[in-house]
Amino acid sequence: MLKRRGSAVWKGGLQDGTGIISSFSGVLNNTPYSFKTRLVSEDGKAGTNPEELLAAAHAGCFGMAVSAVLGQAGFTADELSVNATLTLETDGVPKITAVDLQITGKVPGISQEQFEKIASDASKTCIISQALNPNINVTKVATLEAY
Repeated sequence: MLKRRGSAVWKGGLQDGTGIISSFSGVLNNTPYSFKTRLVSEDGKAGTNPEELLAAAHAGCFGMAVSAVLGQAGFTADELSVNATLTLETDGVPKITAVDLQITGKVPGISQEQFEKIASDASKTCIISQALNPNINVTKVATLEAY
């Protein structure tokens, strides 16, 4: 069993407060976040937010899951690029309602159809997909180059 750790410190009220978030690995080390970076700022200059971190984690996890399924099918990607767009509904109680995953890959010897099926299969095995369980949509699946 693996355990991963993160921590956060929040000071002040919801809308005027600020916080810092850290990960045990040190990749995040007292990284600032706030209400403004959660709901207003999309440029990320003032800090991060939990939803952005979750989207990045989902993109990373999904890329690894696709790589695993590719390997089971006898393929190795030269490159997989994943963008995750997390939808946070803010009417009433905030709720994550969807995640759209866009993947492109450079996979020697694979057809477009094989790549799309593998990406679809991987969406069922990605650990973050399983944990979130909103509407996970894999869109615009394409290979950059097939050899």
